[in-house]
Amino acid sequence: MKLKVNAKLDPQFAPLSLVCRDMRAATAQDGQDIVIAIQRNKGYTSTYKTRIYKDGTGHDEENAKFVERMAKAMLWVAGGYKIVIAGSDVVGAKMKEAFSYGGSRDFDVRFMERVYETAFEVEVCALADAPEDKSAAAPIGRHLDGCRIGFDAGGSDRKVSAVINGESVYSEEVVWFPKVNSDPDYHYQGILEAMKTAASHMPRVDAIGVSSAGVYVDNRIMVASLFLKVSDEDFDKKVKNMYIDVAKEIGENIPIEVANDGDVTALAGAMDLNDNAVLGVAMGTSEAGGYVDPQGNITGWLNELAFVPVDYCENAMVDEWSGDYGCGVKYFSQDAVIKLAPAAGIELEESLSPAEKLKVVQGLMAEGDERAAAIYDTIGAYFGYAIAFYTEFYDIKHVLIMGRVTSGEGGVILLERAQEVLDKEFPELAAKIQLHIPDESSRRVGQSVAAASLPELN
Repeated sequence: MKLKVNAKLDPQFAPLSLVCRDMRAATAQDGQDIVIAIQRNKGYTSTYKTRIYKDGTGHDEENAKFVERMAKAMLWVAGGYKIVIAGSDVVGAKMKEAFSYGGSRDFDVRFMERVYETAFEVEVCALADAPEDKSAAAPIGRHLDGCRIGFDAGGSDRKVSAVINGESVYSEEVVWFPKVNSDPDYHYQGILEAMKTAASHMPRVDAIGVSSAGVYVDNRIMVASLFLKVSDEDFDKKVKNMYIDVAKEIGENIPIEVANDGDVTALAGAMDLNDNAVLGVAMGTSEAGGYVDPQGNITGWLNELAFVPVDYCENAMVDEWSGDYGCGVKYFSQDAVIKLAPAAGIELEESLSPAEKLKVVQGLMAEGDERAAAIYDTIGAYFGYAIAFYTEFYDIKHVLIMGRVTSGEGGVILLERAQEVLDKEFPELAAKIQLHIPDESSRRVGQSVAAASLPELN
């Protein structure tokens, strides 16, 4: 595999986007079709069709590794509790082994079971019986009529806006500490107080929109770092329906819509750009994603890009939480900067926190240090190839990047190198996809208005 744009500090980097392209080319004449389908709540299904080598031709292990990476990627892009492998019994058997308790994807299985409250399974079938796409995409957002509350739950502050016919008439940011509080009443009262404050600045409340980090299914909180210290028992009893319960206290039958903050960021970007097919990627403590489809809809997918593999090299850095290699969290976050620092010749004190280590590198970048520039150059190469990989699943016209890793001159270098990858390796994508760094102040205001616009009025 020869890269046209090298990842300067990571010579072993093997982009999955090129692996996909190479696999299609190698199997063009005598490969076999295969479909990977991911099923989730209400029977919603996302499918991915590709080609692999024919079973029994000496490529079974290669096929299995490739399909496992693609199934893993799909699982974290779309979310679900069932994988269907259509077109290869050999690969299907390998996937049953991997995606099981004690298998290589044990973490993924248990996480998805918690999200969807359903036992995880892998099903194998003939190609002719492959499931078809069933979409949950809905025209959520851009509803600007009436008196609305927009609430954005962050890990260090909570933001709320009172929005009347698309204009923010009041907004506030309040510092809070949700991640260190084990009492769910702390969270409940904080959210309720914010919404009551916003309500007091309007004649009535017609709708409530919520932007919050985490995984949400039917407006219920399934997994969210805000409630890190809350016990499982209290989570089930008091947290899962928290936003729904708070809305009832604001008023009876007020429509509420809860969405992942990544999706709301993408929606805010789409509203600002006045266009659709927007993928938003935040590079901060981890990698977060959000997506607005070509019709302007939020899809109901997980978009948990931190767990989506982007590097095929088995020697790539392992994520401590999921136990998997080559995943986005180690490529598009402060961890990526810290990981690359030694290769750049920058020594960071072990006693520093990850955020402090990032600040050291950013300080060097501000001084024009070439070693720091090489780190951002490498992340930019990673990102260009990752964008191409994301197009395997998303139809993209715009990519927004944000988060503390992208601030300052480093973000500019990162974006320039990503653009070079698209120009040289994927000219067909470069002609279609535009890369953006949104203005921070407009993004913060736009986020609350976008959140407020989520629900449709009854």
